[in-house]
Amino acid sequence: MSAPVAELLALVGPMMLFAFSMSATPGPNNMMLTASGALHGFRRTVPHMLGISIGVMVLMSAVALGLNAVFQQWPVLQQALKLVGSVYLLWLAWKIASAPPPNRVRLNGAEARPMTFMQAAAFQFANPKAWVMAISAIASFTLGGDAFTASVIVVIGVMGLVNLPSIALWAGFGVALGRLLKTAGHWRLFNLLMGALTAGCVGLILL
Repeated sequence: MSAPVAELLALVGPMMLFAFSMSATPGPNNMMLTASGALHGFRRTVPHMLGISIGVMVLMSAVALGLNAVFQQWPVLQQALKLVGSVYLLWLAWKIASAPPPNRVRLNGAEARPMTFMQAAAFQFANPKAWVMAISAIASFTLGGDAFTASVIVVIGVMGLVNLPSIALWAGFGVALGRLLKTAGHWRLFNLLMGALTAGCVGLILL
């Protein structure tokens, strides 16, 4: 076994622990997944979960290709992305807070819908926790020289392997909470709480 392969295999365990700690802890994605699981059920939340997982892997690929260096050279681009992300997250928070109980429709007749795959994937580029995850993983677990590309592929693969089941726990948690909410009043309080927690994540973006 060559030295780079042995070194990379030795990093798989720490990679998995890092991926789990970053994926399973609270953040914008997991707050929204909890609300979606409660409101729409697990099956309808699957595209949202897949969008998060694929979006994180695409972001990590972009970081490995040098996107982080571009932001370091032109920080105004990253600030603009943060602003867009903050506005979008506040809009999502309002949608969660004002969502009706399941099996009901909005006043304008539009059915409440979960986040789509593309929306969830694109949001990762404005999600500060996803950026921390991507930059830290690429900086900490990739190897130099000829082994760089192979190590990037392994790191991204491990992240995808761990991320999806980790965030699925939050959607499942939302489903379980949804079964405990028996009245319209319970749902209003739950939606307001999840909307407030989602809006609170804007502080992570701005800071």
